[in-house]
Amino acid sequence: MDKLPKHILAEKENVEIALSNLKYAMARREKSVIELAAIGTFLHNIYNGIENILKQILHAKDIEIPKTDAWHKDLLNLSVSKGIISESLSDKIYEYLTFRHFFVHAYGFMLEEGHLEGLAHNIPDVWSQFLLEIENLLKE
Repeated sequence: MDKLPKHILAEKENVEIALSNLKYAMARREKSVIELAAIGTFLHNIYNGIENILKQILHAKDIEIPKTDAWHKDLLNLSVSKGIISESLSDKIYEYLTFRHFFVHAYGFMLEEGHLEGLAHNIPDVWSQFLLEIENLLKE
């Protein structure tokens, strides 16, 4: 697990840039399809950063992620069962997983501002809780 903190730090920095950009996009008074697509992209980026950190931790612990069509969900479940994150946090992250699936498979013009606002409003708290749980894990 020697290289893990450096990799996590790099992901953390990228997620924090995405959070900053998300905040900027959310502050725009009027949100056209362009702003909504940007907000969706930043939410997707943040979720990917969380996933990348979980994958790195599991890899460092020599825990294999099942290679299934549902590996994103398996990753969250495995992270809970191995004590990396709490079940309550996993439930919150799962909402972003479902958004990720929609975002990847839909068209940008299908994004709904109200749904994006809810996700964007909650993600700073989800990210803070995620960092706290990961930092506590790394202290062990």
